[in-house]
Amino acid sequence: MKELSLNILDIAMNSVKAKATKIEIGLTETETSFTMTIRDNGCGMKRDFLATVTDPFSTTRTTRKVGMGIPFLKLAAEQTGGSFSIDSRHESEFPENHGTETTAVFDKTSIDFTPLGDIISTIVTLIQGSPDIRWIFVHTTPKGSAELDTDELKAVLGDVPLDNTEVIMWVRDYLKEAYSDMEYGFR
Repeated sequence: MKELSLNILDIAMNSVKAKATKIEIGLTETETSFTMTIRDNGCGMKRDFLATVTDPFSTTRTTRKVGMGIPFLKLAAEQTGGSFSIDSRHESEFPENHGTETTAVFDKTSIDFTPLGDIISTIVTLIQGSPDIRWIFVHTTPKGSAELDTDELKAVLGDVPLDNTEVIMWVRDYLKEAYSDMEYGFR
């Protein structure tokens, strides 16, 4: 994919399909590294599927026999000299503590480092498309952080749904301001 925000969208949509009610997206940057972690409380993956999840011919899709999102993310991280890991606990084995955590670490100094892209639109799209999910987004950089927890929004908004146009526009403006405050230059 041409930007990491599209990988984030893809992995987060896997979490939505896994019936997660809470999805955390964490981005942590230093001067030389970029770590992306997506954690959910969805149904999780069984061990045999988890063992093959980085194989492009391993997919739960019924519309096609290949799944490229996770293999491409793994490749993108490893091409920079970084790493990739995925851990999952299936609800059949762990009824009280199930879900999936995907982590990709990138070396930002590598010529192969994929730019983050339009993370604001990605987060807005996820919230708008799945307003009933609790979305927790934290992006930490050496110059500050951008954070959003939809449970906090719901507490203030009451009965106003998160996919309301005015709410979505507010979320977009809020994130733009947070990124502006930390002088984040999208690359």
